[in-house]
Amino acid sequence: MIFVREDGQRALHIGVNAHLLSVTAGYRSAGISWYIHNLLDHLPQADPHVEYTVFTNNRYFEDVPGLHLQVSRLPTRRPPVRIFWEQAIQPWVLYRSHVDLCHGPAFVGALASACPMVVTVHDLSFLLYPENFRALNRLYLQVFTRQSVRRARRVLAVSNSTKDDLIRFYGIASSKIDVIHNGADPSFRPLPAEHVDAFRVERGLPDRFVLFVGTLEPRKNVVGLVEAYAQLPSDRPPLMLVGAKGWLYDEIYRRIEALNLSDEIHFVGYVPPDDLPWWYNAAELFVYPSLYEGFGLPPLEAMACGTPVITSTVSSLPEVVGSAGMLVDPGDSQMLAEAMQRVLTDAGARARMRVAGIDQAQGFSWDHAAQHTVTSYRQALMVGEGNHGV
Repeated sequence: MIFVREDGQRALHIGVNAHLLSVTAGYRSAGISWYIHNLLDHLPQADPHVEYTVFTNNRYFEDVPGLHLQVSRLPTRRPPVRIFWEQAIQPWVLYRSHVDLCHGPAFVGALASACPMVVTVHDLSFLLYPENFRALNRLYLQVFTRQSVRRARRVLAVSNSTKDDLIRFYGIASSKIDVIHNGADPSFRPLPAEHVDAFRVERGLPDRFVLFVGTLEPRKNVVGLVEAYAQLPSDRPPLMLVGAKGWLYDEIYRRIEALNLSDEIHFVGYVPPDDLPWWYNAAELFVYPSLYEGFGLPPLEAMACGTPVITSTVSSLPEVVGSAGMLVDPGDSQMLAEAMQRVLTDAGARARMRVAGIDQAQGFSWDHAAQHTVTSYRQALMVGEGNHGV
């Protein structure tokens, strides 16, 4: 399809592979799906001279001006089917749709397509922590990500940490990589205290609790958090684990039982995005001791809500949190326990971290991310054939 602007000029036409956009409750609707959701939500406002064809398996963004859905009949929620669509069907769909450029927002693009391509790389955890992935998923990411970033005109990295990993592992030229940070949705903000109190009462929550938000998987280091929590004094507030089950999560349950913490650590399960600001606001402390993050959205969202944050010294987390939070070695449970106890017992420190966190979070927005993404699209189309900057 060819789109014409009001001034009679042909509009820039971008295709976006949104088959990983999930509208169901569960861990698949977190992370990359949340990135796709927010990008699609903000791209139409970033540049009125761009039209988007969104390739998807649902009608979530139907009737949004500037977004034109092409909904596949195939059950691409199943990974093998999605990969088949991505590599076998997508090249033809791109050709037929007359898009100027296609954006693969989740590591991989259509390798057989002649269409210029931009890909977003969120992290390289499948290279750094391969034991945390199922064999076929790991193989798919390792093979197709390498080929995609080499073929792409531009590579979008969600942090400088991810950019460094791309250069280190794939030899991608620094000049070809655009660092575009994720944003915090405006819904993540300090909420009126009386409304937060009402939320606690409604959900049966204690006045004080420690919060973790993230998919339950080894890379999030929830076991390390549990072991640190066990070292706190007996008057410690409860620990709430918010997040859906990912994979290899049984060890978390076993460790909690072994440490006799079943009455103090509570599994909340998946929480819809609309409810997350309430959980952050209600918590006294947010702890996120992840072993590796391409960006680390939960600490940013917690800071935006004014919740004190303790997170890791590794990968992108210092980049996101800056000096507003407390950084600890994720492999040192004693250090993590000491940091938690320090914040929990020092009201002045919590107040300072609250103000600093809100200020730090203001530097990250989805409007900014969308605007810079469109700039990358235009830069990609200025790159001549055969000069892709590998």
